[in-house]
Amino acid sequence: MHDLVRESANFINLDIFNILYLFIVGFIGGLVSGFIGSGGAFVLTPAMMSLGVPGLVAVASNMCHKFPKALVGAIKRAKYGQVDVKLGIIMGISAEVGVLYGAHIQENIKKAFGDAGSNLYVSASFVVVLALVGGFVLMDAWKTYRSGNTDAEEKVTRLAKWAQSINIPGTMVYFKSLNAKVSVLFTIPLGFATGMLAATIAVGGFVGVPSMIYVLGAPSLMASATELVIAFVMGLGGSFKYALSGLVDIRLAMIILAGSLFGIQLGAIGTTYVKPYMIKLVMGVIMVIVLFSRALMIPVYMSQLNIIQPLTEGTMKLLKTTSFVIMALALLIGGFIVLRAIWQGLKAEREVVGKAKEALGH
Repeated sequence: MHDLVRESANFINLDIFNILYLFIVGFIGGLVSGFIGSGGAFVLTPAMMSLGVPGLVAVASNMCHKFPKALVGAIKRAKYGQVDVKLGIIMGISAEVGVLYGAHIQENIKKAFGDAGSNLYVSASFVVVLALVGGFVLMDAWKTYRSGNTDAEEKVTRLAKWAQSINIPGTMVYFKSLNAKVSVLFTIPLGFATGMLAATIAVGGFVGVPSMIYVLGAPSLMASATELVIAFVMGLGGSFKYALSGLVDIRLAMIILAGSLFGIQLGAIGTTYVKPYMIKLVMGVIMVIVLFSRALMIPVYMSQLNIIQPLTEGTMKLLKTTSFVIMALALLIGGFIVLRAIWQGLKAEREVVGKAKEALGH
């Protein structure tokens, strides 16, 4: 354990550029987090790694900043009636178990293969999860958009209808977001998987949000808001676990948190102005862009572990730079889409108010 602490304590130096970059990353991460409920972590972990932060330290520091931010977002969205607290706590408890188990796996990989092995594990996990979840969510959003029926209420999936129809005595709980009773035997594995993924790449929302929508039958807005409750519960325990191993860089956590607390307020406001398919579209687009950023770094880590023929310094520098640029592009696009949605929503609201005043004047 002490060897692990010594190895993991190679935290990066923070100059003005790095501090400003991390603050902006935190702001956009918070913006996206408040909007889609995934904790914004799928932006934050790769963004920290692009500065040279070891993968495990990035995951641990991200999780540490995440739980207070998630609490702020959950309280904000609860005011709009979007949070199912009961579902969040029940899934959060099983997610906590998943976090502790996932953290144990992470630390063992770090001990056995060092930073390069940990970075490869985190990056490969990102690519696989982003490809599967991002592709599915993006296709679903595009299908809704193409149908021209974007104002229609979301339909409960066949899988969710089946899950709601199964009656297992002694395990049934009513959830307001589903407007139905569901067995906790369905929520437990979903929560555990959410926690496992959170400990691996600091992104439990990739499993949490889609599972609540497609498996349990929760509306997109309520699923994304409820995931913030899950993020708070598992983030609290996960941060404590990683901190005991000396893996949390509190400087990174605090800088990102400072930016995030501003962004998450705006993101939460934005959800009141957009159609459900837009939340899925934003999530899918950013996931796919970040996927390419992380995929470019996999050959670098494989070269460091001598799994493939060693790359030249020039090639590694090119891959790292390109990965960083794509990461920055993902941040800009994510921030632009969310802010644009907020602006359009506010504009439409002002027009409605203006017409109402005119009607009253006449």
